[in-house]
Amino acid sequence: MTFAATQRSRSEDRRISPVFWALLAILGTSGWAVYQGYGNSRFGIFLFVVAGWMVSLCLHEYAHARTALHGGDITVGAKGYLTLNPFKYANALLSFVLPIVFVLLGGIGLPGGAVWIERSRVHGRLKHSLISAAGPLVNLLAAVLLLVPVGAGWLDDSEVHAFWNGIELDVSPLALALGFLGMLQLSATLLNLLPVPGLDGYGIVEPWLSYKTRRAIEPFAPYGMLAVFALLWQPEVNHWFFEAVYGAMDLLGVDRAYPQVGHELFTFWKD
Repeated sequence: MTFAATQRSRSEDRRISPVFWALLAILGTSGWAVYQGYGNSRFGIFLFVVAGWMVSLCLHEYAHARTALHGGDITVGAKGYLTLNPFKYANALLSFVLPIVFVLLGGIGLPGGAVWIERSRVHGRLKHSLISAAGPLVNLLAAVLLLVPVGAGWLDDSEVHAFWNGIELDVSPLALALGFLGMLQLSATLLNLLPVPGLDGYGIVEPWLSYKTRRAIEPFAPYGMLAVFALLWQPEVNHWFFEAVYGAMDLLGVDRAYPQVGHELFTFWKD
């Protein structure tokens, strides 16, 4: 293979996928429509939140892959992980289908699945921890970017107002959509940082555990995420978890009514 062909191959490995561009187009168009009051605002909020959530899932997995690339795993490019194409990831069901289903059913930000990192190519415990931490940090950054405009009140006095249960609210429907989407990002961040096998939080601490401890925990890794979400369906645990999420939103000055009303408007099919 010539040098030019090698360079072209590397460029193709990192070229942003048309699928991701389509998601960004849906996100931008639906956000503009909701803000301008064009069309059905509830369906617009639904499209905006779903597209925004999928974009964040792509970026979450990209962050893992990009950090792994710099850590020593040069195979992530050939696997298509740097193209932001959701269909290239290791498990489309865990990475995208289940997270969308959990948003639709319960308004919970389920962490995405995984890109397949060849850990043997990465040397150094800190690098392994950074690879696992990169995804949740993307969700945290997304939460801040989404919620700061809401907490600052930049959308409170818009010309287009949201309607909820027949009541006109003095806020833009886009503010409610941002509040709900930002809440999803925070919930995904907190869930991902739990030191439970199968989640990124455990991936952060795992390199620092003894070999004996890692081997003892390894058989339980496939069930860690299922156990967490079984617990989340318990009312007391669910209440505690969302109190933590809303407490984080309080730090950004966002009233919990924004994500709550945003979630209700998001579920347009309930009317």
